[in-house]
Amino acid sequence: MALVETEDRGAVRHLTLNRPEKRNAMHGELVLAIGMALKEASAAADVHCVVLRGAGAMFSSGMDFKALGGLADEPANLRVFRREILDAWNVAEEMTKPVICEIHGGCIGGAMELALACDFRVMASDALIGMPETRVGLIPDVGGSSRLPAIVGLGRAKELIMTGKLIGAEEAERIGLVTRVASAEELGAATQQLVDELLACAPLAVGLAKRVMDAAAKPALALTLEQEVAAQQLCAQSEDFAEGAKALAERRLPQFAGR
Repeated sequence: MALVETEDRGAVRHLTLNRPEKRNAMHGELVLAIGMALKEASAAADVHCVVLRGAGAMFSSGMDFKALGGLADEPANLRVFRREILDAWNVAEEMTKPVICEIHGGCIGGAMELALACDFRVMASDALIGMPETRVGLIPDVGGSSRLPAIVGLGRAKELIMTGKLIGAEEAERIGLVTRVASAEELGAATQQLVDELLACAPLAVGLAKRVMDAAAKPALALTLEQEVAAQQLCAQSEDFAEGAKALAERRLPQFAGR
């Protein structure tokens, strides 16, 4: 069974995360599969638009807990683990084709960071989205801290990241985090409507406009992505993360210093 299922519908390539029994939690193999599928879509001349979705109950619950917990024991592995994820997520942003992330159920942590690397986010009205990393003593470090301010503004980004809260579709649309909201039953149709609007335009112009706007909105992205991992290394070596990882495993609230 492929970890990422691929289906071409005319000029649109649909990529489906296919680990539903684990809520599409992202371990090393799935990360690499996502990166490979995105690279293949980027290189395919007859593909003009990409749709990314998840099988099962949700888009993705984020990084696999076993991989996350392992960083508490071996924080030196953080840079290697993070590089693989970032390389995969960056493909969505860097390809000269529009990429739509279709969100149902939940889009949590690293999964939201993948969604932020996409050009558009279409969300089911009953879904939740957020990056709760600060609640376990980490920061969003695979593009979330760098990309979110450009999308929702610095103040909103600080609130979402520094509180680690999850929000619903209505609020996500209100602050500009998602492009469109539809009921769970109409989510596919809402995505298709956006696809049709994009395909009605010249693909070369659409792709080049995407790259110019990204460069204008995030001119210091390479620098801030490096700052993310430097900050995360400090977090991963802290007592806060050790407590946060232990609390997550024990399904309890962490007891951070000063709480």
